[in-house]
Amino acid sequence: MLSAIRELGVPRPWIHQAAMAEAALAGESAVVATGTASGKSLAYLAPVLNGLLDGAAGTARGKPNGRGATALYLAPTKALAADQLRTAESLLKAAAAAGPEDAAASRPRAALYDGDTPFEERDWVRRFASLVLTNPDMLHQGILPGHARWAPFLRALRYVVVDECHTYRGVFGSHVAQVLRRLRRLCRKYGSDGPVFLLASATASEPAAAAELLTGLPVTEITEDGSPRGETVFALWEPPLTETAGEHGAPVRRTATAEAAELLTDLVADEVRTIAFTRSRRGAELVSMVARERLASGAAGVPPALGLDRRVGSYRGGYLAEERRAIERALLEGRLLGLATTTALELGVDISGLDAVLMAGFPGTRASLWQQAGRAGREQQGSLAVLIARDDPLDTFLVHHPDALFGRPVEHTVLDPANPHVLAPHLCAAAAELPLTEADMELFGPSARLLLPQLEQRKLLRRRASGWFWARRERPADLVDIRGSGGAPVKVVEADTGRLLGTVDAGAAHTSVHEGAVHLHQGRTYLVRELDLESDCALVERADPPYSTVARDTTAISVLDTEAEVKLGDGVRLCFGSVEVTNQVVSYLRRRLITGEVLGERPLHLPPRTLRTRAVWWTVTDDRLEAADILPEELPGALHAAEHASIGLLPLFATCDRWDIGGVSVPLHPDTGAATVFVHDGHPGGAGFAERGFRAAREWLTATRDAIAACECEHGCPSCVQSPKCGNGNDPLDKPASLRLLTALLA
Repeated sequence: MLSAIRELGVPRPWIHQAAMAEAALAGESAVVATGTASGKSLAYLAPVLNGLLDGAAGTARGKPNGRGATALYLAPTKALAADQLRTAESLLKAAAAAGPEDAAASRPRAALYDGDTPFEERDWVRRFASLVLTNPDMLHQGILPGHARWAPFLRALRYVVVDECHTYRGVFGSHVAQVLRRLRRLCRKYGSDGPVFLLASATASEPAAAAELLTGLPVTEITEDGSPRGETVFALWEPPLTETAGEHGAPVRRTATAEAAELLTDLVADEVRTIAFTRSRRGAELVSMVARERLASGAAGVPPALGLDRRVGSYRGGYLAEERRAIERALLEGRLLGLATTTALELGVDISGLDAVLMAGFPGTRASLWQQAGRAGREQQGSLAVLIARDDPLDTFLVHHPDALFGRPVEHTVLDPANPHVLAPHLCAAAAELPLTEADMELFGPSARLLLPQLEQRKLLRRRASGWFWARRERPADLVDIRGSGGAPVKVVEADTGRLLGTVDAGAAHTSVHEGAVHLHQGRTYLVRELDLESDCALVERADPPYSTVARDTTAISVLDTEAEVKLGDGVRLCFGSVEVTNQVVSYLRRRLITGEVLGERPLHLPPRTLRTRAVWWTVTDDRLEAADILPEELPGALHAAEHASIGLLPLFATCDRWDIGGVSVPLHPDTGAATVFVHDGHPGGAGFAERGFRAAREWLTATRDAIAACECEHGCPSCVQSPKCGNGNDPLDKPASLRLLTALLA
């Protein structure tokens, strides 16, 4: 394999690549956590492919080891798996060219196995591929339930690669952790000594601890980055004010989307290879479309005859598989100079030669910010990264306080495999794959033994002398949505031709493909004629409106059942129970392109979407508010700020991720009759986070108050009361009043 690596132009590995290879060859699981573009792919592929080549050579010499060694690669996105397949194949071809004449015939085969793999190819992959590249979803629903057909592959499994492991956080990460435990269990059944896990992560806090939670194994940490890096110029960009007057006569700022489109145009005009990240699919399409139009019209100062408009594209989830592959190839080969994308390309495609990265809005975490910025500047090149602030208090604060970005470490990766709401369905899935025994309890952890009687009582498992068996007809793996996507995707179909353009996630359909919505696809503009929710289909037609659309929704929360209630103090009660969160898209705005000026609002009549879940909430009486000197006009901002801060602090006590929970604050809630702040689990039926918050309420709320008080800002910032996922644009917020409120709450 060393000769193959040299054949590809790498004279010697960097220190972190060598350390990963040493750990793998010694049979130790390891995680490499270094910067973007630091050669992590080679760090794990070199030992993995070396092991596969040795296994193939042993099989060729007639050694009785079956099909030879095998390896499994897991990626969070299909694009990343497809990209790694290209890298693996180039290394295997180089190894075959550097070896004896008959090496090419016996070399290991690598293949994709995901939802895009044709059914006629899947049997070949299962029988003959030595390296299978897939994702946790396919492992959970396809490979593990059908393990008998995968027995030869699992018996010979030597390595499991978990790429971009920092993305497995919160409930999703906890689900993946249990999927990996089920994999280890089946490997043990088929006689494997236990595969070595090799994990790769972006720069993260305590990567070994997160990797050990994910795999259930001791993991060696490799964090010393030996790769050379070119200089990165990082710009914080605030769009200028326009002459348009907004609400109450306030000036309107140019949108981050419009600014990103203009910057992308200028960079492409100078033939600077650029990728622009946006916060939404619509934003990616809009940036691409505007940049193309400006280049085609000559507005960027370059002749239209150069055809630079044809070298700008868009990329997002929901494209058909063949469209994604074509765009990835064009980007890798340099035929595309500019690409607007969602976070679908934050992970993965190993792009070389990019010069600049634009980010239209803060991506939510510092880890994502550095992951996106690192997409440019490979091979010691200098690069440019630009964070373009949205017209939002969080983004505004960040561009005016650079230390909040550059002076603080990236976030921890938080997950909890022992969460009973996650563990229980995976115990059922494991029992369906192979009856559970006492020997499995160590693998799944002490919580498993406590859950088994409950699963028996619910008639999901049946105990016999040889263990616990699945007691239902349906496959339990089909009942567990590890990503929580919320149902089947909605198909986007061109009404006049019947052509399938792509898909939209079920959870986003009401806001993105409602009747009258502007839908952008590959630089073409469509209007949604009809959204048929019964058939999960949106009919669209070609159009060229001078506006974009933005859905407006309302969220309400109602108390279904109060299971526990305690008195925190005079006029303050803390409760836990079941709630119903109702969200309904009620209208949409038409906004002028570029300026964002509102042209009008039209009503919508879509059914509400409900989430029945668990929540912790606290109420404060008017007398207590008056004693805290909180005026009626300050109350909404005080409650909202306290809600944000408490959501931000709950992960310290509930082992969850901020994106796993939600909140609602109401100055006078009809079910409680008082000012109320709710913090609820963001998953149907609950995930245990709100309950843990209830049990640790005094410590949790004290930490919330102390965090607000300790922050040096005057009016509120991301470190205390602003939230990166606020649906109301962080408005209203009143930091001083929230501090008085929490102090009164805890008195």
